Amino acid sequence: MNLLTLNCHSWQEENQMEKIQHLAQTIKEKAYDVIALQEVSQSIDAPLIRDNIKENNFGLVLQQELAKLGVPDYQLVWDFAHMGYDTYEEGLAILTRLPIIASHSFFVSKGEDTDYWKTRKIVGVTVENGESELSFYTCHLGWWTDEEEPAHYQIERLLDAVKAGTTPYFLMGDFNNSAHIKGEGYELLTVEHGLYDTYLLASEKDSGITVRGKIAGWDENKQDLRIDLILASEQVDVDSSLVVFNGENKDVVSDHFGVEVHVRL
Repeated sequence: MNLLTLNCHSWQEENQMEKIQHLAQTIKEKAYDVIALQEVSQSIDAPLIRDNIKENNFGLVLQQELAKLGVPDYQLVWDFAHMGYDTYEEGLAILTRLPIIASHSFFVSKGEDTDYWKTRKIVGVTVENGESELSFYTCHLGWWTDEEEPAHYQIERLLDAVKAGTTPYFLMGDFNNSAHIKGEGYELLTVEHGLYDTYLLASEKDSGITVRGKIAGWDENKQDLRIDLILASEQVDVDSSLVVFNGENKDVVSDHFGVEVHVRL
């Protein structure tokens, strides 16, 4: 099974349509089974297409570009988390080719006011994989040192929700907690709660770095960070974990690089 996670930084990128097309071409080439996307935005005033998805929803536009490439079978699940950059409804999305049994959406932040940019929501799907079921959640969490909306609270609320399910699960996304920092969010997830980092399990891996220098939300950062992760509830066989869209493995499409993982289930 091929997995991809990417914080899209959608509609904030130069040459945005070219980058969407490059993303679509890569998805066609790699044939990802599940794609977790964060910062998936749409304009407040765009026409409504279906459910809560509007005409310029980044996930919908990507889905349309895939269809133009002869790949029409990705299903889109999206929900609105909070307002972003004043004119956008920012959310999270999952694209998958696997049969969807159920979709999930829930808040993990203390506050649930979607007008506030620190409000955090999780979007997920439960899918059929052969004779078994798996759940995948796309995550965009807050920062460890944020006293108003601390990552510690959000992680605990997230895990309470996903552990209530009966299926093995994967948490995919931008955790805003560096894997290199001891005693913070990464260790809460992996050491205290026992989630498996697919990067560490991988037979083939690279540096794992998904952020270089200053980006939105890390305005003072001068380091290389591994904050975009794919975590599993159970130990799995991982052939590879590679950073993608970093200028070396595919062109850059966002202020974050993506992570692609090949898991044998």
